[in-house]
Amino acid sequence: MTTAPRSSRGLDEQAVLLAAGLADLAVTAIGSAAGTVQQLLRRSDGPELARDAQQDLMARGRIVLDRLAAVPPAHLEVLAQHAATRRAASGGDV
Repeated sequence: MTTAPRSSRGLDEQAVLLAAGLADLAVTAIGSAAGTVQQLLRRSDGPELARDAQQDLMARGRIVLDRLAAVPPAHLEVLAQHAATRRAASGGDV
């Protein structure tokens, strides 16, 4: 998947990506989040870390949305494709 430059993304899309990234982060790392936050607050390079965190959260959000948007193939469609393949392989009706 290609990602558009940041300036071409809409604010709505950024907000959705950030929210999805935050939700994923909370679910997967709630136990270590408090310790990580304490360590980050003690650092002097806060603005750079904030930018990196925003980019990371947006990437997580993109992954979560892509994972949720993926629709599995319809069961009957898969069966029909298998039947058509078998018919073609045997040279006629099965």
